[in-house]
Amino acid sequence: MIADNDFLEAHPSPQKIAPVHLQRLAVVYVRQSTAQQVLRHEESTRLQYGLAGRARQLGWPEERILVIDDDLGHSAAEGEHRAGFQRLVSEVSLDHVGMILGVEISRLARSSKDWHQLLEICALFGTLIADSDGICDPADFNDRMLLGLKGTMSEAELHIIKQRMHQGKINKARRGELGFDVPTGYVRSPSGEVTFDPDEEVQQVVEFIFSKFEELLTVHALLRYLVAHDIRIGVRIRGGEGKGELQWRAPNQTTLQNMLKNPIYAGAYAYGRRRTDPRKRKPGRRSTGRTSPSSGGWHVLLKDRLPAYISWQTYEKNLRQLADNRAVADARGAPRDGRSLLQGLVVCGYCGARMTVNYHGSDKRYSYVCARRNTVYGGSACQCISG
Repeated sequence: MIADNDFLEAHPSPQKIAPVHLQRLAVVYVRQSTAQQVLRHEESTRLQYGLAGRARQLGWPEERILVIDDDLGHSAAEGEHRAGFQRLVSEVSLDHVGMILGVEISRLARSSKDWHQLLEICALFGTLIADSDGICDPADFNDRMLLGLKGTMSEAELHIIKQRMHQGKINKARRGELGFDVPTGYVRSPSGEVTFDPDEEVQQVVEFIFSKFEELLTVHALLRYLVAHDIRIGVRIRGGEGKGELQWRAPNQTTLQNMLKNPIYAGAYAYGRRRTDPRKRKPGRRSTGRTSPSSGGWHVLLKDRLPAYISWQTYEKNLRQLADNRAVADARGAPRDGRSLLQGLVVCGYCGARMTVNYHGSDKRYSYVCARRNTVYGGSACQCISG
């Protein structure tokens, strides 16, 4: 493909550009996959912005040339997370666009779903698509077939790149050499070796948390004990100006659960403890859909590779205890016995958590209570409302 400012000169196809196209916008779509590429690949970014000049050469006046660069630093694997791509689709759908200009197809989309959606809309509203090979009309059968093939190749290229990167990570993890952020109680030396935190008080707090859980048996009871005795957890700052500095933070339910479930405290090197299930993902929320398979489903598990606070047997015992402590259902559930008509429906106005129902005495009096602060942070309840 051509990679200079003589964009489209090899195959300009001016006969495809009609007056109706020139009366609408020429949209220059600019994208780089990561922020690092934006900083390091300046020539590619400059070339993409230079397409505005090519639009002028093809007959568009300056006031009808629109540059969309909202997606600089965003991957083209999914269109739903790219505000610029969504804006582009909207402009085409409003019959505002005569031509879309991009250096290559991969700038626009690397997903067949997003690419063919754009082709359908462009064909419907008579919008041309131009890349470094020439100008195509999605409404023309031959051009449409060529564009479809390019989109398929772009998606396949991304799949191959991801596959190679993933396999490289797996191979490195199998040797125990793939680095990752270590939890509280550990530090990683400049050489990459994982060791206990040099602060003895940090080590003592970690050891105390595991020993106290064996005694109390529930995360909530452990949290309440730590809060009541003002015991804080030492955390190393992972980035920024204070990277590596020690901070003492109040414990919370999530932190304690993560500590009890992390196999590193049992001296094991593990990779692949969390996966993403596409069926459970929610549109527009990247962090959703994550699952935690059992140790047998992890990509890599190397025992006795790191310094340990507890034994592997104790780690497995803690996991069984946590599983036994779980409620029967995590969802709202069906209405249960009782006079309350809003059980599972009332939401706290302070923190947004669902309120629970407490019954008092034999006269069936009840109240709605928000216990999120107490459950998660070991503090007092947000509020209590009579039923």
